[in-house]
Amino acid sequence: MEFLRHIPMGGTLFNAAAIVAGGLCGLLIGRFIPERVHRAIFQCFGLFCFYLGIDMALRTKGLLVCLMSLTVGVIIGELLDLDSRLASVGDFLKAKTGRGRHETFTEGFVSSTLLYCIGSMAILGSIENGINNNPDILVAKGVMDGTSSILLAASLGVGVLFSSLPLMLYQGVITLAAGQAQIFITPTMMDNLSGVGGIMILAIGFNLLKIVEIKTCNYLPAVLLVVLLSALF
Repeated sequence: MEFLRHIPMGGTLFNAAAIVAGGLCGLLIGRFIPERVHRAIFQCFGLFCFYLGIDMALRTKGLLVCLMSLTVGVIIGELLDLDSRLASVGDFLKAKTGRGRHETFTEGFVSSTLLYCIGSMAILGSIENGINNNPDILVAKGVMDGTSSILLAASLGVGVLFSSLPLMLYQGVITLAAGQAQIFITPTMMDNLSGVGGIMILAIGFNLLKIVEIKTCNYLPAVLLVVLLSALF
């Protein structure tokens, strides 16, 4: 996917296209995929998150900065209960969609939008794409989102495909903002950000494999803290 590095917001565009392609497949053949195949696919994603997370984490030399950022970040996240607050946003939006003729469309749109947009991988990938023109995290996320959209579209219909629009807006804004901040980001900051991001993606792998449930959204303050601490130390 080297060509995506030369396309503005290339990772986000790939992510959105994967959702549309996966959703179309889901409308056509999703109902024929056995449950055991579903489980195997998500186990594969969990293993890949392990690989990606370790690869990113090993890039950093600022182990102490990463540890401090993650520790203080998760304390802030737990005190603010970010994971539950983001989940409650999803519950609120679902409750407000109402009932009626378009119920399935709306449920598919809202549920998949929340699934694809709320999470650490969307934020980390967009920042990496904006600062380093590196779409790798968003490409990996796109493969996972595209595959899950097959399963979602099979049960919730065409609304899943339209979730690609808010995803493009959300991730695109983060990518562009990160690109503008590029002049203030040093190589040390990027190394440490990669380390923190890698550990968070490792946590996603644990969740996908159902080894232990880690509230990854509560670690999001560490993304900001690692930049600030890298500037100080």
